[in-house]
Amino acid sequence: METLEFIIYPDGRVQEKVTGIVGTSCAEVTAAIEAQLGQVLTHEPTSEFFAVQVLQSNVANTQATYSDW
Repeated sequence: METLEFIIYPDGRVQEKVTGIVGTSCAEVTAAIEAQLGQVLTHEPTSEFFAVQVLQSNVANTQATYSDW
């Protein structure tokens, strides 16, 4: 489940936390929001940022060999 959490502090700072998005695509998801919020002071990537999405294939390769004797 993809979630974006925002904490708005009394001094106007906004903390954004993204969970459920694997890899660097979280930057694409949040780019428009960050552009509207203003200057980004820091980025702290989570372990999900560095994770690689694994795609599972349902294709099975089979090879039949027959003996000549």
